[in-house]
Amino acid sequence: MKRFIIENLRAWKEYKRRKPLIIRGARQVGKTWILEEFGKEFADGFVRINFDKEPEYKQFFETTKDVKRIISNLALATGKKITTETLIIFDEIQACPNALNSLKYFCEDAPEYYIASAGSLLGLTLTSGLATVS
Repeated sequence: MKRFIIENLRAWKEYKRRKPLIIRGARQVGKTWILEEFGKEFADGFVRINFDKEPEYKQFFETTKDVKRIISNLALATGKKITTETLIIFDEIQACPNALNSLKYFCEDAPEYYIASAGSLLGLTLTSGLATVS
């Protein structure tokens, strides 16, 4: 199974009109694990923001929709370099509705960034403009 999802993620990475990715599913089935494994393939690795364990990151999405500013704040807060060759993982995104909303701005204003999110219990209808893997 790992090989199939990794191949799908690689195809998403290479797609010229790539959009932010949402992987949704039941709890404890490996969504975060597969994104971290995939993130190891990126030149600058990955940065994982877990909105459930680290609620302080929610503040970066409350006052701005400017994705460059959000990325800069996340880089400062995590102490990790974030480039266009970094996989940015928003984990437990359902815990931060503003981060979920920001995905459309990442798509429109900063498509050069690789944004992948994982969430369970996303009891809402996702915008059809976002790529999803269930």
